[in-house]
Amino acid sequence: MTRAIQTQEWVQDKIARGDIEGGMSAGQSGTSIFDPVLCELAYRWFCPPGGPILDPFAGGSVRGIVASKLGRPYLGIDLSARQIAANQEQAARICGAPEPRWIHGDSRDIDSLAAGHSADFIFSCPPYADLEIYSDDPRDLSTLAYPDFLESYREIIAKACALLKDDRFACFVVGDVRGKDGAYYGFVPDTVAAFQAAGMKFYNEAILVTAAGSLPIRAGKQFEASRKLGKTHQNVLVFCKGDPKKATAAIGPVEFGAISEGGDDAEYGEAL
Repeated sequence: MTRAIQTQEWVQDKIARGDIEGGMSAGQSGTSIFDPVLCELAYRWFCPPGGPILDPFAGGSVRGIVASKLGRPYLGIDLSARQIAANQEQAARICGAPEPRWIHGDSRDIDSLAAGHSADFIFSCPPYADLEIYSDDPRDLSTLAYPDFLESYREIIAKACALLKDDRFACFVVGDVRGKDGAYYGFVPDTVAAFQAAGMKFYNEAILVTAAGSLPIRAGKQFEASRKLGKTHQNVLVFCKGDPKKATAAIGPVEFGAISEGGDDAEYGEAL
């Protein structure tokens, strides 16, 4: 049985007010946001109550804001000073304690930028290789050829995992990407391999289905010309550092509920 949670409605209201922007998946409003319901579930299911969260690819504000509303300290790192400033301004308007923190810097330096940080959960949505070029900064991973991207990506994952406590979980939301020749890079299995190389166990996988929008029209033309299938999903990959049973015990009972305006858990919604 699935509980009805109200995170999506809460975040969409903030978008309408101009309080939240940036992230992964586009809603009907056309504003690109990281899926807030997925964010809430990941925190409630895989992060101990009050546990610090580390996000090596911070991007938009949603992951930090939802963490704050659920009483979990959040530290995100991103290369875009403009995005960090926007995140901080948004959080100042709608977050209380613990206030999310963002650091402007290169995630390849996460070991020094987040030195002393001991995370209970790693949660992020990395750039999907060169699917979208975010800037002309040569340090920007999205500007790199895939082999160079992958080398830096593995380095960041290894350093982030070193900051994760033993017997804890990590979760990355990723989707595969096609190269210029039309073939997939294999970004999803490369992500799994990077975490395994960092000493993590591949523990869970879920599929996040996203709105199709105009995809059927676009995919129809694409399929006729090249036999490429359209995609309406991302892969939610969960890893464990150490003993999964101890990691589960550290989290405690499964949390359900909704984010209220005051930050407290509201009553359950109607069961779906």
